[in-house]
Amino acid sequence: MSDDKGWAEYYQATANRPPRRTLMEALARFEPAAAPRFAVDLGCGDGRDTIELLRRGWSVLAIDGEPAAIERLKARPDLPVGAALACLCLRFEDAAWPKADLVNASFSLPLCAPDRLGDLWARIVASLKPGGRFAGQLYGERDGWAGRPGTTHMTRAAVERLLRDLHVELFEEEESDATTPRGKPKHWHIFHIVARR
Repeated sequence: MSDDKGWAEYYQATANRPPRRTLMEALARFEPAAAPRFAVDLGCGDGRDTIELLRRGWSVLAIDGEPAAIERLKARPDLPVGAALACLCLRFEDAAWPKADLVNASFSLPLCAPDRLGDLWARIVASLKPGGRFAGQLYGERDGWAGRPGTTHMTRAAVERLLRDLHVELFEEEESDATTPRGKPKHWHIFHIVARR
């Protein structure tokens, strides 16, 4: 989906979907806090996860390389009034962000090229405050999109090595035949992750 039309179709197909389960699992593990917490949403898309964070009173930096994603997020009718939202239109591999309580990357990290994932992952882990969490997905080597240029697919052992410096709270491996949001058949091989620093 490297063209604007492809992303527009994706946003249309996924409009009004609820926040991702990995985000909800991570949020359920945070203790109540006196001050607002801060989250970074990498590859925020049109904001299904960002909106949930804002609704709960979090401050959010939403990052996406597609201008249409940021435009759609800012135009959402369910964007809370006075929300503490900042947006950055930049590929997340090139972005910098401050220390965070949560780095959320729902289905976005597989879109990072393999030669850049190591550096990006190191920045994600380094940016987590003590007790901070990562929530998101990585794709396995049997995924139907494995081998596409610019995408990362990993073995289970490689994912486990990536997580070695974090306390893993949720690790689920999914493998199924289904369709993409745009209705195309696909074999999915996904690791769903919540991990705490």
